[in-house]
Order: sequence, then C-alpha cells, then structure tokens
Amino acid sequence: MDRMLKAVMIVFITVLGLSASAQTNRVVNGMLRDTESRPISGATVRLISDKDTLSTSSTNAGFFTFENVKATKFKVRVSSLGFEAVEKEVDFPEGQQEVRIPSFVLTLNANQIEEVVVAGVLTVQVKGDTVEYSTKDLKLRQGAVAEDALKRLQGVEVDKDGNVTAQGESVTRVRINGKDFFGGDVKTATQNLPANIIEKIQVVDDFGDMANITGNKSGDSEKVLNIQIDPKYNKGFMTTLRGGYGTEDRYQATGMWMGMTNKTQVSVLGNLNNINAPLFDFNTSGGGARRRMGGGGRSGGGMFGNPSGLTNVGSIGLNVRHDFSDKLKVYGNYSYGRDDNNTFTKSLIDRTIDEGNQVDQSEGNSNKITSSHRLEANIEWNISDKDYIKLTPQFGFNDVKTTSDIFTNSYLNDIFVNEQTESVLNNSNVPRYSLSGLYNRKLNDKGRNLFFNFNYDNAATTNDYDRVLQRNLADPDNSGTPLSDIYEKTLQEVNNKSWNAGTTLSYTEPLSQFGKLEFTYDFNKNAYDNKNYQDAYFENGNPNTDPDLNFHFLQDYSFTTHRVGASYMFENEKIKYSVGASVQPSLLKGDASSDNESAIIDRKNFNFIPIARFEYKFSRQKNISLNYSGRSTEPTVNQILPYAVSNSRTNTVIGNPDLNPEFRHQLSVRFRSGDFQKGNTFFAFLNGSLTSDRITTFNKSFRDPELGMIRETRYLNSDDPVYNVSSFYHFGKSLKEKTYNLMLMGGVTYNKNLSYIASNPTATTGDRNIINNYVFMQGLSFRYTPSENLEINPGIRYSYNLSRNDLQTASNRNISSLSPTLNGSVNITKSTIFGADVMKTFNSGYGSLSDANPFIINTYIEQRFLKDQRATVRLQAFDLLNQQTNLSRTVADNYYSDTQTNRLGRYFMLLFTFKLQKFSGLPPSEDSGFPGGGMRHRF
Repeated sequence: MDRMLKAVMIVFITVLGLSASAQTNRVVNGMLRDTESRPISGATVRLISDKDTLSTSSTNAGFFTFENVKATKFKVRVSSLGFEAVEKEVDFPEGQQEVRIPSFVLTLNANQIEEVVVAGVLTVQVKGDTVEYSTKDLKLRQGAVAEDALKRLQGVEVDKDGNVTAQGESVTRVRINGKDFFGGDVKTATQNLPANIIEKIQVVDDFGDMANITGNKSGDSEKVLNIQIDPKYNKGFMTTLRGGYGTEDRYQATGMWMGMTNKTQVSVLGNLNNINAPLFDFNTSGGGARRRMGGGGRSGGGMFGNPSGLTNVGSIGLNVRHDFSDKLKVYGNYSYGRDDNNTFTKSLIDRTIDEGNQVDQSEGNSNKITSSHRLEANIEWNISDKDYIKLTPQFGFNDVKTTSDIFTNSYLNDIFVNEQTESVLNNSNVPRYSLSGLYNRKLNDKGRNLFFNFNYDNAATTNDYDRVLQRNLADPDNSGTPLSDIYEKTLQEVNNKSWNAGTTLSYTEPLSQFGKLEFTYDFNKNAYDNKNYQDAYFENGNPNTDPDLNFHFLQDYSFTTHRVGASYMFENEKIKYSVGASVQPSLLKGDASSDNESAIIDRKNFNFIPIARFEYKFSRQKNISLNYSGRSTEPTVNQILPYAVSNSRTNTVIGNPDLNPEFRHQLSVRFRSGDFQKGNTFFAFLNGSLTSDRITTFNKSFRDPELGMIRETRYLNSDDPVYNVSSFYHFGKSLKEKTYNLMLMGGVTYNKNLSYIASNPTATTGDRNIINNYVFMQGLSFRYTPSENLEINPGIRYSYNLSRNDLQTASNRNISSLSPTLNGSVNITKSTIFGADVMKTFNSGYGSLSDANPFIINTYIEQRFLKDQRATVRLQAFDLLNQQTNLSRTVADNYYSDTQTNRLGRYFMLLFTFKLQKFSGLPPSEDSGFPGGGMRHRF
C-alpha cells in the first residue's frame, strides 16, 4: 500500500512539474516599423520553435507580444501585405524571463504591382475598402490646395461648389492622418490645406470604429477622405492670408495658420465674406465612437458661390491635436459661424389627384440668419497592447431667425382655383450635447476579442412661428366670403425634446487559422417629448376661436430596438466573407393628446435579418465586395397621431397610430480594378434596396367653395414593397507621363414612388398611384497637363430624368440637361497665370422655368511675386454674362417639384494673398495614419 501511495505521489509531483514548466512566465515582445519609421499595424507575427507555434498581429502602434513561451531558442517570422517577409532567430538570456526584440524594419515589396511607378501612371493602391493615391507627381502649381490635388485623381470629382464625390458616391467626412479635422468638414480641409504637404490621399468605404478595430463590417458605409501629411512637414508652420474687394460691394477676408510638432498640431481658421463661401458645415459633427442613427445633409460652398441665394458669412475655428505619448492621444475642435442668407425661389409643383392635375406655381423670398457653435473632443488611450479606449464628448448650439413671404397660384386642370400669400416669422434654437465611447479588449493572441461601445445624444428644439395667410378664390372680389376665410394669423410654439441612447457588444471567438465566430448584441432607443401649441387671431388682433386653427398637442413616445446576432467570418489572402443572422424586436410606445382627444401608442414588431458580406480579391489591384444590411425606421410624430394637425385650414395632416415601423433591406456591390502599369482604372458600384411596410401617404385633394383647394394627408403601411436601384461606373486612362487623362463615367438610378390618392372628402381608401422615376447620367472628360504651367480640361455631361405616373399620364413630364464645359489655366510668364472656367447648360422640360439655360464664364489673371512666390495679386471675374441660376427636380410619392433659386451674380474682385511655410523636416511621430484609431485597412 505504501509503495502504491509513493508511486502515485511521484506521478502527481511529476505531472505538477510538467504543468509548471509548461506554464512559463517567459514573454517576448517587439515593434514593427517601415523604412520611414512608421508603425505597421495588422501584420502577422509568428513564433516558431520545437516547443512553440504561436501567432499574433501587431497593434495600431506596431507592437506585438507573446506570453508563456516555452522554448529558450526560437524564430520570429513577420509578414504583411506589401512588405518583404522578415525572420530573426532569438535566444533567451540565461535566467531572464522577458526579451525585447529590437525593431523589425520591413521594406516594401519591390514586386508589388501597386507600388510600381511607371511613366504616365499615377501611383495608386487598391487595399480592400481603401483606394490610396500618391500625390507626389501630380504636376500642381505652387500654392495649390488639397482640392486641386483631388481634381487630378482618377474616380474623384469636385464640383463648382466644392462638393467631393469618389467612385460615384458623396464624400461625407475628411480626416487628416486618421483623425477628424474640424469635425470632418469636407470643404474646410480640401479648400484650406496646402497640397504640397500632402503625401497620400485615401478614399475609404468606412464602416465605423467597430469595423476598423474588430473587422466586423455591418450596416451602410460612408465615403471618407483620409489625407496623410508628408512626414517631412511634421514640424513647422504654414499660414495663408487673403483679402479682396470687388464690384457690387463684394468682399473676402480669410486667414489660416497651422503649426505642427512631432506630437502637436494646431490649426486656426477665420473667414469673412459675402461671396457665398462658408468655412464650416454645421450640419455635420465628428464621427464619435459609435455611429448614430439618422444623419444630416450637407450645404454648398466653394470659391464661386453657394447653390441657393446670397449669403454673408462670418466664421472662426480652432482645431487641436496632441499626442501625450504613443498610447494617449487627444484631438478636437471648436467652430463658430454666422450666415445671413437671402434666397429668391420659383417653384412648380404638379400633384396627381383623382380629378386630374393640381399645379401650384409659387414665388418666394426668404431671409435666414443662422448662428452656430460646435465643440468636439476625442480621447484615444491604448492602455496596453490589449486594451484600447476612445471617448468623444460633443456640444453644439444653433440659433436661427427666418422670415419668408410666399405667393402661390393653384390650378386644377389648367383652371384657376385660388391664390394665397403666406408670411412667416420663425425663431428657433437647438442646444445639443452627446457622449460616445468604446472599449476593446484583446483576450488572446489568436483572435479572441471583446468590443463594447455606447452613445448618448440629447437635443432640444424650440420654435416660435408668427404666420399670416391671406387667400383669394376664383372670384377676385371674394363677394360674400367672410373676412376670417381670407385672413388667418396664427402664433405657434413648438418645443421638441429628444434623446438617443445605444450600445453594442461584440464577442469574437477564433475557430481556426482563418475562421472565427462573432456574437453581437445591439440596443438602441430614441425618445421624444414634443409640445406644439397654436393660437389664431383676426386681422384686428382679436382671438379667432376656429377649432381648425387652434390646437394644443402633446406627444411623448419612444422607439426601442434590440438586435441579437451571430455570424461566421472567414478570411484568407483571397476571400473574406461573413454569414449569419440576427433577430430584432422593436417597440413603438407612448401617448399623445390634443384639446379634445388622446391616444395610446403601443406597437410591437419583429424582424429577422440575414447577415451577409463577401469580398474576393482577384489580384493586388482588383477586388469585388458585396454587403447586405437591414434597418428598421420608426414613424415620425405626425405620422402616428390619430387626429388632425394643421397650420391652416387648407392643409391638414392626420396620423395613424397603427403604423408599423418600416424595414429596409439593402444590398451593395462594389468592384475596383486597376492596371496601373498601363494607366487604367475602373470603379463601379450597384446599390439596391427593398422596403417592406413602407410608410406611404394617402392624399385627399378636393375643392372647397370658400377656401379653394383643400389637401388632407394620412399615412398607412403599404402592402406592396417599394424598391430602388442605383449604379455608377468610372473608367480612367492615363498616358505619356500623365500628360493625357481620359475619364468616362455614368450611371442609372431607378426609384419606385408609391402613394394613394382620392378626391372624396369622406373616402377611407384611395387609388394606388405609382410614379416610376428613372435618371440616366453620362459624362466624358479629358485632361491635358504637359506640365504644371498648362492645364486644359474639356468635358461634357448629359442627364435625363424620366417619370412615369400610373394614374395621370398628363403629368409624365421628362427633363434633361446637357452641359459642355471647358476649364484650364496657363502660365503667360513664370509668375503670371491666366485661368478660365466656362460652362453652357441646355435645360429642357422644366415648363415655365425652362428658359434658364445659363452660359457661365468665370475667369482670372494673377501675378505672383516676392521670394518663393509667396504673394499673389489676382483679378477675378465671376459670371461675366450674369446668367447664374440653379434648377433642380424632386420626385416624391404623388408629385414632382421643379425649383429655381437665385445664385451669386456677376462681380469683379481684386484679391491679395500671402502664404508662408517653414518646416524642419524631422522624423514623423508614431501614428498609424488610419481612420478612427483602428487597424490598417487591409483586404
């Protein structure tokens, strides 16, 4: 018995010893750099010995770590796409438990196609969701800005108002070295950043910080520009001062100063002008650490004027970035702007009704004064090689004062019905604040990962309306019509409070070298507390007790979703895909009340959402990606109220408390290809969406003998799915030292617009009306740039907008636009430059607006002087023939609307510009240079 016990103890002690020796405390770590000392993230690092086979990836800062290493002698092998593989043999010093390997320096793969620079070809790299352009050989003039560089890139377009599109999609955000610059304002960066300090420009299909960090791409992407500064400009400063005055009392005064050190970047911008050139776009804010629900549009701008009206602009801003260490980085901005805009508008709205066509012809003047503040900050902290935190607080305040007068004539089947004049005074202010954050924990070196993010946004809108409406019927004398039916004055107070909160949790478990499982949970809640009071008065100031004009509404409701999903993800050198599914229950809950009625809102819904994404890499320069996403959208407050909401007796909205949220399925396909040795590029995308339970309108339009045309709008969920498809392609060809560049682009868009209409005031159902809208676009342009002293760009663009109305074929009016263009510049002498921008537009189909076929000529001549041509005097002429105008068409559920607005007219201006740069060209700070602090974008 004793012998058996001793044997068991010996075996037990031996096993303990083996276990203890297996769980060593030996640690190996190191750092990866390229030949320019920049960190390399996302590289594969392997530790190989007779006792170990370990694998990991480098962090954002280029670090890697192995723990519990058994062997005392081993090899470390490093590989990364685009770099030569590196291998080192390492020994543990006797008695030492940790070894730090000197930095691995990886050199670019000389055989990599995207790194080959061939005469006549712009150096471009296709990296999965990123297209990267080198800017060093663009033949730009001294003093050019980022916008000038963008105009030379294949697949990128900059319109006359400074809006940027890339591969057919609008660019919504700009970053500098991977960080938001002034909240991501596109024009703030592209129109102020000197081109000579830029090393690379990346066009990224960005899915947010979660995708950048975990690799899980879900939802819709946005087009983002990431501008990388040349490392030799990382220490020094630059400044630009500009002032000018011209005819029609036009003026401009702008200034920019940017200072940089290895760890700090400070930018100050100021702007004062009345030539429609805003400095900041306050409709957008920084990306934050969690992507929000919904979004805002973008306004116009640019050198030659805003699309609508005349605007006096004043703004100033500060952008700061500081790297306290390789692990802790802080950046943010403050912006203030004041815009004073005057707009004249002519519009024609054609509505389909049972009796035929109702046409409203309107003319209006408006003045809008907007004061905006925006403050944002970002804190990124790499606590360790395994832990990463990002926090983003944001604050903002908008104050808007609007006055408008609109005169409208209404016709039914070309017979005059009524005319009305509406005058509105509106004061509103919107304070808002938010906080978002994320935390990522790398649980092991094989891909096990935990990710968490959150956001909270709070906003409160206060609106005060003073509205006067006067109406004349077909009888111009209004005989027998009470004064109250002709004159209406209402005072309206609207207070809307809302908040949004959400969180996402993701856990990733590796299953093999190439495969892993991901489990996700997403919670989102939108809550609304709205107050809408309106009181009416007669012309003499006495109260008007008409119940159709007096109302007091209160609404308090919320929309909550939970999404739980699981997916399998696979990735190797050629293929990357995700397949899975998620379920999403949603709840629309709350209550609403008026003076006489109340309603309880309690609607539940359940959606099953497939998860599907596929990427295939044909070669280093050719790939295709497919992405499916799904989203539930709640009804608006006016869509769910069961009683009338009306600002006037001629336009009433009645909601539907039984509405279900609508659900949109979207599939996108993107193809990128380049044969850059031959100078060819090709980009294409196809987007399609299908919406079930589409919230659509039920419109009643009928004639009242005292009030004229009455319109009543109700809402319902459509039984028929609604879908749309859009496509775009771009082909580019460069020849002979990039001297000749040919670009061909085009696309087709289809939208199905569905509504129900009736002309009976008591109707409970309507006739289904479908407007099928097709838009065709084709463009061809050519660029000739033998040197930086000469550039010629002829081009032509054609668009055709076709609408087919099921119920009223008489309203099937098509429009088209043909626009040949020619722009360019030439050095008359080494320091004297002449430039011109000419465009003729032929519009057709706009009815009474169709005579607007403007011929726009903008031109300038400038003289440069002082050392390094630091100073410039420019005489510029804008719209020499004074024909500037703006035409647009909107196609909706049961109508189309053509609109013409005024734009900045002819003027001449003399401008003086002074630029100064001084840089010492020290080595760059350690920064990955990629969006959101995430990993390097890789296929």
